[in-house]
Amino acid sequence: MVCIPCIVIPVLLWVYKKFLEPYIYPLISPFVSRMWPRKAVQESNDKSKGKVDYKGADINGLPAKGPIEVSDKKKD
Repeated sequence: MVCIPCIVIPVLLWVYKKFLEPYIYPLISPFVSRMWPRKAVQESNDKSKGKVDYKGADINGLPAKGPIEVSDKKKD
């Protein structure tokens, strides 16, 4: 058996998103924008900034500590 909130909450969210938000959001957006002002994202034109040297790093990007030997646990 499914609990009541597991059915009611998704239905209420869908009703809000589909029918109420188009009317309510324009009313509250000026207040929200004053509380959380957007800061401009500054993109740099430096192409070498995003490049990373992967020499001496393993697959996860962590530094490798020399040669790694893979031992096989199953030996006959």
